[in-house]
Amino acid sequence: MTEPAPVGPEVSAEGPVVAIPVYAGVSELELGIMVAVCRLCGGEGATRTLHRSRVSILTAGGLVSTPHVMYAALPEPAGLLIPGGPGAAKAARDPLLRGFLAAHAGLPTGASGSGVLLPGEAGTLEGRILGGPAALTDLLWGFSPADVRPGQVATDAHLTTTPGGFPAMYAALAVAGAVWGEAAALGAAERLGWVG
Repeated sequence: MTEPAPVGPEVSAEGPVVAIPVYAGVSELELGIMVAVCRLCGGEGATRTLHRSRVSILTAGGLVSTPHVMYAALPEPAGLLIPGGPGAAKAARDPLLRGFLAAHAGLPTGASGSGVLLPGEAGTLEGRILGGPAALTDLLWGFSPADVRPGQVATDAHLTTTPGGFPAMYAALAVAGAVWGEAAALGAAERLGWVG
């Protein structure tokens, strides 16, 4: 009798997968919040961090992280979560990342902090209502949104944008609710002690 094939980064989980682009200088707080919410809702294989290579990256706080998959190896995602961090402005100029975000613009998406710059550079924020960090207000207006609400959480159809840090929870819960259902997202919020 043969053993079943192990489920590794390149093998699709049985359930939906949320893609999380990562880059040098990503906020491990925002990334950790997003991964935790998705795992509570969809199980261990619910997220895939992705980058143009599987080379380890250094996060904003100095932790080393190895992306799960490269863009080409990602199973078709059911949603996107985009954490911010000091490396976001540089990452937003990556043509591979911009193309990926543009190709998946119709998915439930949550972006926190400076991560809002990534879909902005991909051209997917035009005509949208945006929240995000007050410090990025002028940059966000450059993406031709319908409105910018500095320092606030904003949800516009399937897009949720938030300030950085702990408000990333709102983005994660919005995407989790769209992918796994509102009851699952509420359960994850309760287990994490989130009162929003």
